[in-house]
Amino acid sequence: MMDFEGFLGGNAVLLGLAALVILVVFWAVKIVPQSQKYVIERFGKLRAVLGPGINLIVPFIDSVAHKVSVLERQLPNATQDAITADNVLVKVETSVFYRVIEPEKTVYRIRDVDGAIATTVAGIVRSEIGKMELDQVQSNRADLITKVREQVAAMVDDWGIEVTRAEVLDVNLDDATRAAMLQQLNAERARRAQVTEAEGKRRAVELNADAELYAAEQLAKARRVLAEAEAYSTGVIAEAIKNNGIEAAQYQVALKQVEALAKLAEGEGKHTLVLPAQAAEAFANAFAMFRGK
Repeated sequence: MMDFEGFLGGNAVLLGLAALVILVVFWAVKIVPQSQKYVIERFGKLRAVLGPGINLIVPFIDSVAHKVSVLERQLPNATQDAITADNVLVKVETSVFYRVIEPEKTVYRIRDVDGAIATTVAGIVRSEIGKMELDQVQSNRADLITKVREQVAAMVDDWGIEVTRAEVLDVNLDDATRAAMLQQLNAERARRAQVTEAEGKRRAVELNADAELYAAEQLAKARRVLAEAEAYSTGVIAEAIKNNGIEAAQYQVALKQVEALAKLAEGEGKHTLVLPAQAAEAFANAFAMFRGK
């Protein structure tokens, strides 16, 4: 009976030791998932940060204080009011994505990381929009997004966070401002139409003036050429008279008379011509001169 009780007692000790070993192993071995990191504390003080895989800690002394996800997170879309440099109230909708890269900073330096990031983004957006006029906000949204992203990344660095994306989704106006802008846009379109019409009329006047000037220049040029031709002809005649005497002059007169009679004879053959005696004499003189030539 005593041996049996001793056997049971010995087995109980062995079982206890086995259970203790299993418990120690259970507490010492930590398997960290790929998407997480474990923050280990020893007597309430940061001891280590465990990465994915199998890790060993000192059981009963070290403990897993925080299990931090390192997956990318998205903050809820937020809307905040901002006033531009030209005193226009706008509502800006933003979206932020981030992930934890240093869990020990995120755990021990900030309590509500989501709220802190949202507040930081809102302040930066108001500050940057306050430096820009409404037209710049609407047309240079890419520059605004870049500035917001850079400043947010710099300010949250102490929290062990990486901001992967910071977007300005929309910039909305109140109804009164929207109506005023629409009225201004319509007025600007009307002004541009009037300017375009005025420029068209001015261009038409300029082209018409250019055409008239060109026609006048061509007419003056033709008259100048005709005058030069007549002057040349007169010079030739004068030279002929100088060299040949009165016969050259009579020849030219007779030639002009013949040309005039030829023009009178033009037509469809239904005209009756009455020639004076001098005309016949002119033909005779011209013929005689032609022969003499």
